[in-house]
Parts: sequence; structure tokens; C-alpha cells
Amino acid sequence: MPRGHIHPISSLIREANRIFFDMGFTFVDGPLVESEWYNFDALNVPKDHPARDAQDTFFMKDEPETVLRTHMSNMQVRYMEERVKKGIMPPYRIVYPGKVFRNEATDMTHEAEFFQLECLAVGEDITMAHMRFTIERLMKGMFKDVEIRFRPSYFPFTEPSVEVDMCVTGPDALEKLRDKWIELLGAGMVHPNVLKNAGVDPEKYQGFAFGMGLDRPAMLRWGIDDIRLMHSADLRFINQF
Repeated sequence: MPRGHIHPISSLIREANRIFFDMGFTFVDGPLVESEWYNFDALNVPKDHPARDAQDTFFMKDEPETVLRTHMSNMQVRYMEERVKKGIMPPYRIVYPGKVFRNEATDMTHEAEFFQLECLAVGEDITMAHMRFTIERLMKGMFKDVEIRFRPSYFPFTEPSVEVDMCVTGPDALEKLRDKWIELLGAGMVHPNVLKNAGVDPEKYQGFAFGMGLDRPAMLRWGIDDIRLMHSADLRFINQF
């Protein structure tokens, strides 16, 4: 029998698993179909936030308060809440990859379904410096020559919040993307309301979280021109890897 081939997304997840394992993180998983509570409300997302609108979120037809998860952040409160119920308080260090869904038009760089990887660390002395170190360790483990920069931003579930850009340098980078800054992920310190919703005391504990799409880094890594190829199930695409 001919040997199978590893999908580029699966390859990145394996690499990320190795990098995070070395830093003491644990991989966890969660449901594709999620309640609005864990997907939005528990994450401090206001009821009138645009992300809740039907044009962005897939709502289940017969269960109006249930959605296809729009981000992997739904695992933040889920995980912490489960640990607190068992009497296990922070520190927590987890990473969770998975498929997410957004109701948007598809093109070469956008898809209605794609993969994300999110990281959460909570403890008594977690700072932005720990977050920067973790992000740099991840990106430098996945790309040979890379620089990152932080820009102020806003997310309902983190405060302060930042956008993180990546610049791939060196001879191994794709020529058309070499030395160009590309928006990669959103990050920040976990909002106190999110900790409260999980039953964690924000006066005692704090933490950081960041989430990144895996499809775009895969495109950068292997020179893939169209994100839709990732989900095409075309063996001519898969067999190249």
C-alpha cells in the first residue's frame, strides 16, 4: 500500500504540540457545536456585538441559542470552570486547536471554515512578558527566521488587547511575502469578567490568551496560493506533502 500524507494543518498542529509541550502546556479539546454562553456571553461579548449577527455566526436551526463555534476561545471558561468544580485552582496552561466557522464569503484568503489554535495561561504572576515569550517561542519554532511586533487593539475578552504581526525573513521565505508584515493573531490579558464567569478570583489570578488561524501560516510555510485548497479533500493537493 502507498504511504499516506500528512495534511499541512495536521503537520502544524503536531509542531505546535511539541513546542507547547516543552513549555509545560496541555492539549485539550472541546465541542464544535457550542452554546451562546460559552461562545459569547461568558467571554464578555456584549449582546449587541456585531459578531453575534447571523452574517458572522452560524446558528443552529432548531436550537436558536446554539452555534457552530466561531473561535476556540469557547474553551477558556469551559476548561477553567471544570477545573474549579473539581477544586483545582490555577495555575492553568492549556492549548487547544480545532476547526471554527464564520459565515462569510470565500476567496483565496478567506474560508467559512478554518482552523485555529488558542493558548491560555492563568496564574498568580502571569504578565504580558510571559505572553510575548510564548508567542515568540511558538513562531520561531515554526519558522526559521521570523520577527513579531505588537499593536494595540480591542477584544471583549482581553484587557489590554494587542494584534500581533509576523515578518518572515531569510532566504527560505516566499519571495512575494519576504520582509512583509502580516497580521497573524490576536492576544491579550484575560479580562477579569471572563475569570469571574469561570469561578476564578480575578483579584488573585490573572492570565493571558491568544488565538491564531493555522491556515494562513500553512500558506506561508508551504507556498500555498489558495486557502480553499486546505478543505478541498483533493488528493492531488494532499499528496504534495
